Amino acid sequence: MKYDSQKFRVLHNKEIAPGIFDMWVENPELAELAKPGQFAHILVPGKTLRRPISICEADKTCLRLVYQIKGEGTELLSKVRVGDELDIIAPLGNGFDIRPDKTYCFIGGGIGVPPMLYASKQKQKPIVITGFRSKPLVILQGDFRKNNCELYLTTDDGTAGRKAFVTDVLNEVLDQVDEVCACGPLPMLKAISAICEAAGKPCQISLEERMGCGIGACLVCACAVRKNDGSTDYVHVCKDGPVFDSKEVVF
Repeated sequence: MKYDSQKFRVLHNKEIAPGIFDMWVENPELAELAKPGQFAHILVPGKTLRRPISICEADKTCLRLVYQIKGEGTELLSKVRVGDELDIIAPLGNGFDIRPDKTYCFIGGGIGVPPMLYASKQKQKPIVITGFRSKPLVILQGDFRKNNCELYLTTDDGTAGRKAFVTDVLNEVLDQVDEVCACGPLPMLKAISAICEAAGKPCQISLEERMGCGIGACLVCACAVRKNDGSTDYVHVCKDGPVFDSKEVVF
């Protein structure tokens, strides 16, 4: 895999929820290579380390990157204007393996929702479950509906959609699908993995980890995985993931 960085022109960068921004960047050479579950590694002006952002959507010319301000780097990224150019390495990582002969449930929690949009677009009328803390943080519902999916919205406090956890809905729809794909906070992924394992359903999870290099050269995003012989090994989320078979991950 090549790790050459290229310039992407910013076409759009607006706040869609408190502290959450929707950015479109253009580079015809690299955008069309993106697969669901992969990410872009962005060099933020004035910073040494790049910021990994999940790919929310992709077409032949552009990538859509929905990100949350979590520190100084993403704060600076939110100030980028239309017409600016960003140095980006993309697409990176191993994404979701979505088979044409299987039915899927796609689950996203919080800022783990954006990558599930691109994943869900690979299927017709998929089941999608999205979970947020409260109504002000709800994003991308209209985008999911455009894909004619069976969409479930949950919030922790019941201010939007249904007052429930994504796992509550998963338990209700699991018998309708062959496999589950999920992205979100680790406790959520752990609970989803347990439900799928108990039901004998395959589950792919996308891990959210802090990254340094983004290409497997450093040890910042090391993750413990279970080998076939039952022993534990360590892999890089950026290079070997971010998507893993849930049975491999040591939570």
